[in-house]
Amino acid sequence: MPPYQGIWIGQAVNRILQQERGRAMSQVNPGKARRRKKTRNISILVIVVLVIALAGFFTVRSLNAKSDQGSATSASSSGVTADAALANDPAVKKLNGTISFGTEGTYSPFSYHDKNTKKLVGYDIEVAQAVADKLGVKSKFVETQFDGIFAGLESNHYDGIANQVESTPERQQKYELSDPYTVSYPVVITRSDNTSVTSIDDISGRTAAQTEGSNWNHIATEHGAKIQTVPGFSESMNAIEQKRVELTVNDKLAAKDYFKTTGNKNVKIAATDTSTKLEMSFAFNKGSGLSKPVNKALSELSKDGTLAKIGTKYFGEDVSK
Repeated sequence: MPPYQGIWIGQAVNRILQQERGRAMSQVNPGKARRRKKTRNISILVIVVLVIALAGFFTVRSLNAKSDQGSATSASSSGVTADAALANDPAVKKLNGTISFGTEGTYSPFSYHDKNTKKLVGYDIEVAQAVADKLGVKSKFVETQFDGIFAGLESNHYDGIANQVESTPERQQKYELSDPYTVSYPVVITRSDNTSVTSIDDISGRTAAQTEGSNWNHIATEHGAKIQTVPGFSESMNAIEQKRVELTVNDKLAAKDYFKTTGNKNVKIAATDTSTKLEMSFAFNKGSGLSKPVNKALSELSKDGTLAKIGTKYFGEDVSK
């Protein structure tokens, strides 16, 4: 019901009440009492009906407003055609038309907000959208800090994680991990004037800015670095420039994008650990059954060139294998 109709109902009720008061004051003939009573009953009935209609109108508007709040669901725009067989997979059907992913939203170029449009974009976001399209469902992204991203998954706040999750034996035991959609290597970033760090082995005993729970935090710890926790990659760069830490261990692809977009000459890639190959996957809860259809979707997206196209857009090359 349009808003003007709600206003009309209120005005109609008010007019009827005024008419009733006018009739009550003007009645002087006792012989017309029965007729007045009948008319009054009809008027009261009309008022009741109008009040109920008005109440229903505002209730519906309130419910609609509530249902619109907090909705982050959006149709994907990858142009990928849905696979009918995957859409009929039992695990996909349980999604009820939407698959949700936890993601940072602050980790460029994988998951971040475009400076101009403010929209959530990135390599992981587009790959996840393409997977959703292939499954025949919509995609939804829930932004959260990485140190709580797995807790959110375990609490069923979202169906999966799209945030460069390294496929490790420990995570494979605890979660359903998809096949890798990103392959990269760790790099060590220091201030430009630092000449004492030339390999990843040199970070032992030095202070590193790392995001708690991340792949790179684990690698830095394994190599003996002292960890100072920071929220994300940008904060790591700031900590290095401000000399609060000596270095950070992070993703080669993220570092490549950082230097490309910022042109920052105050920091540099001091070392690349080519002996450590990292494979990144989507993570789902054990028993969800989602890894199987997602793996099939990723395989099709690799064969038709979609993953290569997305990788080239963000990195100038296919980074899926």
